[in-house]
Parts: sequence; C-alpha cells; structure tokens
Amino acid sequence: MSELQPTTMKDIAEHFGVSIATVSRALNGSARVSEEKRNLICEYAHAHNFYPNDIAKSLRNSHKQPVKVIGVIVPEFTHYYFSTILNGIEDAASKRGYRIIATTSREQYEREVQLCQMFEAHQVCGVIVSQAKETQDYAHFQSLIDRGIPLVFYDRICTGVDASRVVVDDYQGAFAAVTHLIETGCRRIAFYGMKGKTALGQNRYNGYHDALLKAGMQPDESLVFVCDKREDAERITPGVLSRADRPDAFFCVNDDTAIGVLYTAKHNGFRVPDDVAVCGFTNGERAIACDPQLTTVEQRGTKVGEEAATILMDKVEGLTPCDRIEKRVVKTRLVVRESTKS
Repeated sequence: MSELQPTTMKDIAEHFGVSIATVSRALNGSARVSEEKRNLICEYAHAHNFYPNDIAKSLRNSHKQPVKVIGVIVPEFTHYYFSTILNGIEDAASKRGYRIIATTSREQYEREVQLCQMFEAHQVCGVIVSQAKETQDYAHFQSLIDRGIPLVFYDRICTGVDASRVVVDDYQGAFAAVTHLIETGCRRIAFYGMKGKTALGQNRYNGYHDALLKAGMQPDESLVFVCDKREDAERITPGVLSRADRPDAFFCVNDDTAIGVLYTAKHNGFRVPDDVAVCGFTNGERAIACDPQLTTVEQRGTKVGEEAATILMDKVEGLTPCDRIEKRVVKTRLVVRESTKS
C-alpha cells in the first residue's frame, strides 16, 4: 500500500484477511465481530489515518441528519431515456429528503473517473451511475466501494465490480421486438447494435439472435452491424439497402438509430413498413414525432431511476446491509406503431 494513497476498507480487509463487510462492522462497533478483532481493526484504521464516509455513517447512526446528497452520473443529458431515469431518481430522492448532484460523463472514461473522485472527495451519501461506453477499467468504481460509499449501477452495469444494479429486461425486450417482426412477415432482419462487450448490448443481441432461432430462421451475421447513432445509421444504411439480399426489417439498439434507418430508407425510395420495417428501443418522444411513428420497446426509465435511488437510500440509512448486492430488473413493453406491419 502506497503512503501517497489514502487507506481504504479494502486495504484494511486485506491486511487482516477478512471481508470488507467485516471491516465495516468492526468500525461501527458491531457485536458480530469479536471485541479483540474490533479493537485490532480500529487501531489499525486509526494508525493509518483511515476515515469512513462520515455523511453516510451519520445518516445511519444519528437522528440529527446533515444535508443528504446523492451523486448521479449519466452518460449524456440529451438522451431521452437518461433524462427519464434522472427524473425517477430525483422524484424518489426528494420524497426522502435527499438532494442530487447530476453530472454527465459525456461517454468519456477519464471524465467518469474525475467525477467519481469528486464525489469521493466531497463524501456524498452514495453514487448512482451508468458507465460510459469507453470504460474498460473499473478501479474508480471499486474505490468508491472501498471507501464505504454505496454504489448502484443502472442501465449499463459494470460486470467487473460487485455492486447493486437496476436494468431493464433487455433480452426479453429484444426477443419480443424481433418476434413481432417475424410474425408480421419479415424474413431478413438486420441488427444495429453497440460496439464493445457491454451487458446491455449483448443482451439485446442475444434476444435478437434467439428470436430468429426459435422461429426456425438461421441468423445471418452479415446482417449484424455496429451502429448505435443516428448519423451512423444514415451513413451505412444506403449500402445495406443496396444489397441484392437486402434486409426487409431493421431492429435497432435505440430509437435514434432506428429513426436514422427510417428516414434513410424513405429517402432512398423504400416504403416503410411495406418494403422495410423498422423497430427501435427506448420509446422516447422522438418515436411519435417521426413519420411513420416508430414501433419500439418501452424501457420505463422513470421506474429504473426510482428503483436505483431506493436501493441506494436504503443502504445509506441502514435499512439494508451495505454489502448486500441488490439486482432488480424492470420489465419492458413492445409498443407497436406504423413503422412495422400489424
């Protein structure tokens, strides 16, 4: 352990060969840890200038509560889905007397690290985060946990860190959407998905893939593309539609990408949905602002935000143990409109 780095609960746990939860209990005087072990851990923590998350601790142990602040990181404010999640977090937090500090990573790893360090330095009660697309190192998330700051992931969860999370049922949502396309006569369904190995992107691909298999259709990997932005959809879709074996439907990882496909198809002389069907994933305001209106999977972002905030606040207030990992799944709903056949 470097003398330049602050001591964490993880450091103390490794020194004594115990779990982080045991260290937390010892520092809080829990009788579940022997008196001898408690004294040793407390003495070691004091000698190495360890300080716990005082705000969260005071909330658990005092009737006189300080300002209760939750740090929130969204990948981007302009995305409709993330704005609904933020609304859900704020609504749930305000009902229990919490304030939120909402920040955006702008999908940048370095900025995400800086935001976590800022929250850690200001000792927020806890952090709610959806990781940036380019994040592959998770030490900044683990540091929050090691400092005793409750952490909850939503939407894009981090599989490299053992923390509570709230997600939508991406697999079932994709499975239902592609099944709908098949049942309405589509036979060559393209998939526009995310780059990287995020759980969200993989689950939506798996739902697409398995829906084809269940219908007795052999998946064609030449119809699978890395494309999760409208501008990218408008760039690559003309080439996809010019193929002799062109797709007769597109299932897209989000609404913006789907709308890019829809407008590009129309611009190139294809009728939607007669020649090409299009389905998205979000059910944001833009889904009903396009022509034809977009068939899509509703994610229920407000519910996701409410669940994430509730998990975090329960941990902060000691209603659930800090080391209990909560995993909640919010159900999706297919909303059929005019961009697919009925």
